[in-house]
Amino acid sequence: MENALEERFINISFPIRRDILASLKEDKDEFIRDILFSSALLFYRKRKLSLGKAAELAGYAKLDFIEKLQREGEPVFDYTDKEIDDIFADAKQL
Repeated sequence: MENALEERFINISFPIRRDILASLKEDKDEFIRDILFSSALLFYRKRKLSLGKAAELAGYAKLDFIEKLQREGEPVFDYTDKEIDDIFADAKQL
């Protein structure tokens, strides 16, 4: 079972100066949660991750991630005008 987990996950680590955490008034665990959420949001905005995968990266259930986005004032669905036009054009063909 451990090998299956090793194949699915990798550990990433990088150094952070203690004074940065002190400036943020966060402990290590809070910082990790913020980094994961911020990374998930970035990749979701860039359309590199789906909503579900972004939620997974952030460590949230999909609905909880949507609620977190709303609390943060982030759009859940941020379509360009062209994407909206394409969606309506596709819907008209149905």
